[in-house]
Amino acid sequence: MSDIIALDVSKNHSYVVWYRDEQCLAEFDCPHNRIGFKHLKVIADSADSPAMYFEATGVYSRPVVRFCQNNHLSYTQLNPLELHLRSEDLRRVKTDRSDAHKIAHSVMKNNYRQTNAWSKDYRQLRELTRFYGQVNKDIKLEQVKLYTALEQTFPEEEQLFKNRVSKLALNVILLFPHPDFVHGLSRTKLKNKLMSQTDKRLSKAKGLKYAEKLIKFAQISYPATDFDSIQVQEVKYYCRQLINLVKQKERLVAQMKTLSKSLPAYQIYISMPGIGSLTAAQLLGELGDITRFDNANQLNAYIGIDLNRYQSGQFRRQDHINKRGNPHARALLYLIVRNMIRQQAAAPNHIVDYYYRLKKRPIPKKDKVATVACMNKTLKCLYAMVMTGTKYVYTYADSKSQ
Repeated sequence: MSDIIALDVSKNHSYVVWYRDEQCLAEFDCPHNRIGFKHLKVIADSADSPAMYFEATGVYSRPVVRFCQNNHLSYTQLNPLELHLRSEDLRRVKTDRSDAHKIAHSVMKNNYRQTNAWSKDYRQLRELTRFYGQVNKDIKLEQVKLYTALEQTFPEEEQLFKNRVSKLALNVILLFPHPDFVHGLSRTKLKNKLMSQTDKRLSKAKGLKYAEKLIKFAQISYPATDFDSIQVQEVKYYCRQLINLVKQKERLVAQMKTLSKSLPAYQIYISMPGIGSLTAAQLLGELGDITRFDNANQLNAYIGIDLNRYQSGQFRRQDHINKRGNPHARALLYLIVRNMIRQQAAAPNHIVDYYYRLKKRPIPKKDKVATVACMNKTLKCLYAMVMTGTKYVYTYADSKSQ
């Protein structure tokens, strides 16, 4: 049997225990720096076919993962909930030292599956996907701040654009955060200013149209502040913040699309109606290489849409999904199914057919229940397509008989 090296991972350090034949040979505190990992490397080199075991603790466990990958050590990231269920006893003593020993003892009693390291492309795509999601959240937050401030300086300007966070809209607000900046400018001068000082290349006709609207809005506007107020400075500040965020988002999208195109599953994903290039890149980033799963049910559990069933005596609780998996992938898959339903006129899709069959049964399914069922079916379809290396073709799906 391989030697067991178990780590209780904390912020900036881990408590390490080394077991061989159920005997603890060494234990020590390992800081997550060059000195600590050098000591851990000496222990790993001294061990007999060592296997590393530690809980997946987000960013705290990532230095340990990198150490294992760089030194070609087999490792297993344990699910904290699974480890808790398999190692819980009546006596509860929790310290970093005791937790490390608990992990080692649990490994001796149970068969934990070794973690398959993601390739560099999938790891980078995961980080890009998460970064993209964070930038989107920041844009929404800054947008609320901007339009709260704009409500006091030039509220009518909100009506100028449908997309209120486009670079054109933000550039116009930055140029004219208050109606006093528009007063005294002719249509021609205003048009020329819009055409020369915004990122988007405007035609003369569009520039003139926006100029006329701005003049009209400036004439009727009665702002709550003067043109030299602090609120005007605030509007300009949030505009610049949003412009930078929008540019960062565009760069991330370009990176995600470029990186995802080199992955074999990309063309298979985008062949399915409702999954575009950006969505496919995000899906690849969240799911990784799905060929690592033995079957589609494991993939469902990874996302967290497997059923949680409870029955005791005559009582049976209504089934619901576990929600223990990857919440980002689950939310993304939900949006994919909703997009399929919205875009059903663009291309035939057996997932949409299945959704409407569930809604038309003698006992119709509720909307969210039907959507989750379609998420499950979409995952199974994607898994089968990737495993067989075939793109989506509607005629292959016997949708009427399902």
